[in-house]
Amino acid sequence: MKMKAVRNRLIFILYLLALTYKAIGADEKYLSKNELISIIRQYHPVVKQADFTMQRAKAQLLQSRGNFDPVLMGEVGRKSLDGKVYYNYFNTQITIPTWYGLDIKAGIEEVSGDRVSPEATLGKTSYIGVKLSTNNLLFDARRATLAQAKLFYRQTESEKQLAANNVIFDALVAYWNWVKEYQNYTIITKAIQVNEERLQFVRVEFEQGARPAIDTTETLSQLQAFYVQQQAALLAYINAGIELSGFMWLEGNYPYQWDDSIVPDSNDLYTEYDIPALSKLLDAVDNHPKLASVSYKIGSLKIDQKLKSQYFIPKLSINANMLGKGYYEQFSLSSTQLENNHKLGISLNMPLLYRDAIGGYKASKLKVLEMQAEQNNLILQLEIKVKMYYNEVLSLKNQIETYTKAYENFQRLFLGEKFRFDNGESSLFVLNSRENKVLEASQKLVELKTKWHKSYAALLWASGQLN
Repeated sequence: MKMKAVRNRLIFILYLLALTYKAIGADEKYLSKNELISIIRQYHPVVKQADFTMQRAKAQLLQSRGNFDPVLMGEVGRKSLDGKVYYNYFNTQITIPTWYGLDIKAGIEEVSGDRVSPEATLGKTSYIGVKLSTNNLLFDARRATLAQAKLFYRQTESEKQLAANNVIFDALVAYWNWVKEYQNYTIITKAIQVNEERLQFVRVEFEQGARPAIDTTETLSQLQAFYVQQQAALLAYINAGIELSGFMWLEGNYPYQWDDSIVPDSNDLYTEYDIPALSKLLDAVDNHPKLASVSYKIGSLKIDQKLKSQYFIPKLSINANMLGKGYYEQFSLSSTQLENNHKLGISLNMPLLYRDAIGGYKASKLKVLEMQAEQNNLILQLEIKVKMYYNEVLSLKNQIETYTKAYENFQRLFLGEKFRFDNGESSLFVLNSRENKVLEASQKLVELKTKWHKSYAALLWASGQLN
């Protein structure tokens, strides 16, 4: 009666296990590491947000180029009172900014009326001339804005690469956790299949009187313990998949609805990669996107510092024009033309103490020094991370090689013990002990391999080469 109850309980457990197999194994879809990275590159919102930032930087660059666009200006004025026309004024002018702070301008002007300003010239006048400020000859705000916009655009490129680098690294950590839990679940499931067959074998031998009843109980106890481990492994595997799904998005900014039938590509775990030389990895740090971003920030601050240095130059403004009667005057650079038909204005502006210029320049210089100190510290921290992950990758590789041999030895011991058990020369307790060692070793080997892959990804991430 007792054996019948045990048998019914075993049948019920096997039924639950069959349902689990059906839920997990039906219509499996495979997800590889490279497919995951491709999905992140195309659809992850952080990467797309970086694209928007780049587009905004491109728009700012276009806007800064607008400071050098030609400007067409027109002005019309008229005053009439008690039937008397005081003045009619018409002026149109085109101004062409140049790179070196010199503005070229040309225009036509027409003035008429009975009470116009004394400095106005009645009739039609055309003019061509230049406007120049001496403190803008070497550098000015327009050139600074354009140069900073170019650096900002390149900085956003580096920050996009950095964002992708960080997201892909976090996703790979989640991916390898998922792979590990899947492998653990697979290992324990295979162990269950073996123990179910063993239970049938022991039960038949017990019924034939070849084995005591306690062997049936011991076999069932180990099988039940494996069932508990399988449920825990299944839970860990499912939750790891849910965590991984947080990195998977669809077109249109829709999060991917995780499907439990998705399983990892088994080839990924056993793929080996060549470990780059440490010297090459340290050289690659110089091109790290985070370091590049800081370098562009320093470049922008140096442009601001250069602009602030122009404030020490006295502001001497010159406005010179050649004049001609009528709208279609032919201008020439003859001495007569320049002497008799011109309009000239000069202004000088110079602070006596230069405190505003001195304070602004010192502040901009300190910002550069502060950012350079941050850059030096960043280089050191990145190099330290590269060296640490490099040592970890090498150490894990050696551990895997050693533990692979240990696993093979545990496997040999188990197979030898199984042969003795099948021939009635060993006890079930010793066989179970050997099997548990194989199970633990296989799980440990999976843990080491997935840890190696995570460390290898971290090594590429630290050196800025992951994406």
